[in-house]
Amino acid sequence: MTHLLNLLAAIALLVWGTHLVRKDTLRVLGANLRRVLAQSVGNRFKAAMSGVGVTALLQSSTATALIISAFVGQGLMTLTAALAVMLGADLGTSLMALVFSRDLSWLSPLFIFLGVVLFIARQGTTTGYVGRILIGLGLMLLALSLVRASANELTQSEAVRALLASLGSDRLLEITLGAVLTVLSYSSLAIVLLIATLASSQVVTVDVALGLVLGANLGSGLLAVLTTLSSPIEARQVPLGNLIFKIMGVALMTPAMAYWLSHVHPNLNDAATVVVLFHFVFNAMAAVLFIGVTQVVARWVTYWLPKPTQTNLNGRQRHLDPSALATPSVALACAVREAMHQADVVETMLRGVLDVINSNDMALAKSLQQMDDTVDRLYSDIKYYLTKISREALNDREGRRWTDIISFTINMEQIGDIVERVVEDIENKKIKTGREFSHAGMQEITELHGDLVNNLRLGMSVFLNDDPRDAIKLLEEKTRFRDLELKYAANHLNRLSDKTQESIETSSLHLDLLSELKRINSLICAIAYPILESSGALAPNRLRPLAEAEILADIPASLPPTAPK
Repeated sequence: MTHLLNLLAAIALLVWGTHLVRKDTLRVLGANLRRVLAQSVGNRFKAAMSGVGVTALLQSSTATALIISAFVGQGLMTLTAALAVMLGADLGTSLMALVFSRDLSWLSPLFIFLGVVLFIARQGTTTGYVGRILIGLGLMLLALSLVRASANELTQSEAVRALLASLGSDRLLEITLGAVLTVLSYSSLAIVLLIATLASSQVVTVDVALGLVLGANLGSGLLAVLTTLSSPIEARQVPLGNLIFKIMGVALMTPAMAYWLSHVHPNLNDAATVVVLFHFVFNAMAAVLFIGVTQVVARWVTYWLPKPTQTNLNGRQRHLDPSALATPSVALACAVREAMHQADVVETMLRGVLDVINSNDMALAKSLQQMDDTVDRLYSDIKYYLTKISREALNDREGRRWTDIISFTINMEQIGDIVERVVEDIENKKIKTGREFSHAGMQEITELHGDLVNNLRLGMSVFLNDDPRDAIKLLEEKTRFRDLELKYAANHLNRLSDKTQESIETSSLHLDLLSELKRINSLICAIAYPILESSGALAPNRLRPLAEAEILADIPASLPPTAPK
């Protein structure tokens, strides 16, 4: 019982080490890996090679599948190119299995020691995350040596030998067991390495090990399908296409196992090498044979999983892809796209305010008020989506971006509430009462409204591009807008003094409207502060230099000095 527990613990350690490497590699190189994959969409062979490189770093074809699925879901990559990437990804994970099958146990203490030193010394930095990657690699190598030792002890048990011997009588059972183990461990690489170790320790025969390897390959395709079940149709198409490749590969390689055992096995003394080399050949042959039919498989997948004509929010495609949550940098990009849609809805509401004033259209007023429900729902969805992104997996820049998105969506939600309130006031105080603004007052409202729409567009650009120069320009517009609002409020009071009838009748609505437009502009301009603060362009004290001294100089000398705190 103790030996079995040791083996299970060693397997768990192997899976955990693989998880650490994958997670922290995405944290350090996530943006660069995304850029490499995005630049490979033009050529299927280039796409396959990028899949090899990315998966060699991530130690997981499943992680690559989730990234690619998110790309397809966002329309950044075609399904044909994504399937080519996945063929390369499977080849990449088989290459890493070849590397880790060598006896590299002597590197384990070195990796763990260096990793712990780097992580403790530079926590929260890129160097610290590299240390975590080294710790993960060291744990993987240590786990493999522990698996070998535990497996050797288990082979002394007659019950274990009898149980494993029964696998040799059923090829379908071997494939099924390999697939199930891969799904449970969330890593085909860990299972293939485990199978190779068990074969080298003679816990299982090479014949059984090859069947388990076929199952592990099938399980990796099935795992990606299961992981993306709740994702949009576009994101589910890539895992399904990859699973089709796996099924065809298993169907072709199962009859070839006899040839492998009779011709390749006798020429290799190490059983582990036989197993991992078979795994590599399986994926290499799949890449060579299927790279030319990616377009055909893409058509099959599109036929079985057609894109819906409408989606679950106003007939548009949602950007909050659950499958992207495993890759924080991609998930943040999804959240940004959804936040921009929220801002588009707010802009539509804001532009409609002037139309309601000019046309007295009650139906339009009701429609604009109902749009605020969409803004609120988008805010809730984005906020909930962001809370599911692991904050620990974000680097400093991504952490700031996470905060910026939250702040932006809050501001948009508040602007939507203000617009809804403004439209309601116009409906009650102008349309139902049959009152009109004065000609001069209407011109001023129209000018302020136009500036406000332009500032909203500029604020959206600042949020999207993270450009400090546009942020400075936005704050300059805030000052100009405030001066205009004060000027037009004073003009309205002058018209009241002149006894202008329209101004008297709409005075309350007019002044409230100016005040609400100013509030909306302040919320828009607040988008600039995080960008300027992160770039170092915003001083802790926003008062201009010498302003405090000038104010104090104007205080009468007779006033008593302020008591010290």
